[in-house]
Amino acid sequence: MNHQHRILAVACTVATASLFLAACGSNSSSNATGTSPAIAKDAAIAALVPAAVSADGQLSFGTDASYAPSEFIDVDGKTVIGFDVDLGKAVAQVMGLQGTFTNSNFDSLIPAVTKTGKFEASMSSFTINADRLKQVNMVSYFVAGTSWATAKGNPANVAQDNACGKRIAVQKATVQADDIAARSTKCTSAGKAAIKVDTYTLQSDATSAVATGKDDAMLADSPVIAYAIQQTGDKLEKLGDTYGKAPYGAVVAKDQTQFAKAFQQAFQKLIDTGAYLTILQKWNVQDGAIKTSEVNPTP
Repeated sequence: MNHQHRILAVACTVATASLFLAACGSNSSSNATGTSPAIAKDAAIAALVPAAVSADGQLSFGTDASYAPSEFIDVDGKTVIGFDVDLGKAVAQVMGLQGTFTNSNFDSLIPAVTKTGKFEASMSSFTINADRLKQVNMVSYFVAGTSWATAKGNPANVAQDNACGKRIAVQKATVQADDIAARSTKCTSAGKAAIKVDTYTLQSDATSAVATGKDDAMLADSPVIAYAIQQTGDKLEKLGDTYGKAPYGAVVAKDQTQFAKAFQQAFQKLIDTGAYLTILQKWNVQDGAIKTSEVNPTP
């Protein structure tokens, strides 16, 4: 997801690959993270928000801020930015609330909404799939697919359809983790070597592993791969075609159907007024724009 194409300083290259997706961004982060005064509260939508959520005037989101340009840490080392963040804050504004984003591990985000109540919602590039729909309500707001990347020139000669025996990086608990596991099983079933899967808690670490040559390739959401290629100064290149396009969904608890409806109507209002596209264009991810937001769309 190539956001407002924040071009990094020259120093932020593969030499600092462990940091470039976690702490590299624009020097004008206030412009990227500030809420827009043009987005007004909609009283009818705000009325759908549970009183327990609206009581303090804030809407708390959990996110894994290692997935640039969807959500990542700005140059100050603490502020969470990205197009998911901007969209979430805009949705909160429509509800008459202030959106706040807290960084957390990806695989803890859904339990933090459904079990502990640490967060009231979560936006973290969640692909809508059947397993997640069993646990939570998901409201669509974007479309992405899976892409692969390798070092420039593909020195390990990796192919999407034949990565057997190669070392592949992927982030834990993502749809890509399931994807690469299935591909490895296919390799062994055919009598070939298993894929050596390196699973990382942070997507930025997976990207670093490929940029530094530790791993032969990686797979992640298409906008993330495009952004990583740009931010590493073309040390990486895309491998093969993007496939498996599916919507992203904002997450709220399964029993909060009215709250999910509030999200859907807020997203739709942003779409209809043009504020949604303005946010996506700022981050240069408008190719993933949708025209209609839905609650729990069929995967």
